[in-house]
Amino acid sequence: MFTDPIADYLTRVRNAQMAGHKVVEIPASNMKKAITEILHKKGYILNFKFEETENNQGNIKVALKYNMQTKLPAIKKLTRISKPGLRKYADSKTLPRVINGLGIAILSTSKGVITDKEARNLNVGGEVICHVY
Repeated sequence: MFTDPIADYLTRVRNAQMAGHKVVEIPASNMKKAITEILHKKGYILNFKFEETENNQGNIKVALKYNMQTKLPAIKKLTRISKPGLRKYADSKTLPRVINGLGIAILSTSKGVITDKEARNLNVGGEVICHVY
């Protein structure tokens, strides 16, 4: 049993991209579903599908996105920031800017799981889950 399911999610996506896979299957949770929806909305993955399994946990099938000509993955870097042993929080004024606004930071806030830009607009802070660019 792993202790950090979000890090496991990010690692599965990272490893699948390095191996050149088109689809990766990940055990589901509400936090992982929210992160997947953000990655799709921001154009880092092609598509996703939530599937139910017999153990009621479910799976997330993620279709990874690659550049047509160069075959390079759309996600250059996927980094876990807040870990179970050391949580990282930021208020609305100290939210991180990933590569000066070119990437996104995904946060868990009182308004749900949102990006750093949405958090600035809503004037809320929260736990910084990961950086994507």
